[in-house]
Amino acid sequence: MVAVLSVDLRSVGQMTTYVLIPGAGGDPWYWHLVAAELTRRGHDVVSVDLPAEDEKAGLPEYADAVEAALGEHSDPVLVALSLGGFTAAAVAARRPVAGIVFVNAMIPLPGETAAAWGDATGSAAARRELAVREGRDPDAESDLRTDFFQDVPAELTDYALSHDRDESERIFGDPCAFESWPAVPIRVLAGRDDRMFPAGFQQRVARDRLGVEAELVPGGHLAPLSHAMEVADRIERP
Repeated sequence: MVAVLSVDLRSVGQMTTYVLIPGAGGDPWYWHLVAAELTRRGHDVVSVDLPAEDEKAGLPEYADAVEAALGEHSDPVLVALSLGGFTAAAVAARRPVAGIVFVNAMIPLPGETAAAWGDATGSAAARRELAVREGRDPDAESDLRTDFFQDVPAELTDYALSHDRDESERIFGDPCAFESWPAVPIRVLAGRDDRMFPAGFQQRVARDRLGVEAELVPGGHLAPLSHAMEVADRIERP
């Protein structure tokens, strides 16, 4: 557990630099609606394209990609979706950041791999329990439309699935090389209807690993596509 400062992320300045880190597949498109909204509100937004399809690229290379995208920007707020939580941890270990916001994200422990994270946190059991509660078949084969895109508009779902990018295996075996979380505001946003990382599960992991209470937002795992305005609201202010 880490002591986390309770500070309004806007206190870092009138304009905040938000770095939007995608999850598996590394495509910044998943953040495009939130990026547009934060930009409209006067913030500086950096959307990162990760080398997900490169089998030689692991967490160090993902952190390199974030740093390259940042350029001369300083003291950014890292905003990580899903698997992007591991990238956020790797970046925060390298450079000063003003804050971290996890959005339906995997929150790693020092030295943990993404492959080990599921067993360590009990994510599969949480998914199964949620399926039973919702009357869905807990033994059904995972389906992207059902488990990830259930509340995303059809046109966005169709686009995403037609432009799907593979994720290399290496990223799941790379230990997350950081010693501790920085002493900056760290917040966790959990989708109320997330079927991959159920809200109650995310709240437990946030308490256990960060000592913070996850904030519920509308939407499923891809809330940045289904509820972009609400997600932008919660990223921007506590």
